[in-house]
Amino acid sequence: MPRNQWPILRGIRIPVWRIGRAKTCYVREAILEHLDDLEDAYLADVVMERIRRGDEQILAPEEFWRGLEDWKC
Repeated sequence: MPRNQWPILRGIRIPVWRIGRAKTCYVREAILEHLDDLEDAYLADVVMERIRRGDEQILAPEEFWRGLEDWKC
């Protein structure tokens, strides 16, 4: 399919001559961001499965935050 017929590119109405970046640059950024989101969802699913199996320790919020108030960077 020729580049000028890609539906995703036709939907972008950015005056690229003003900002000096091509439409494909924005599409690439959007795809990379979506891939990051997919990776986060996958990793969360892996951890949830470990929790269901009992392989992951879970702390109560109070236990997690205990002692961290005085911690300094």
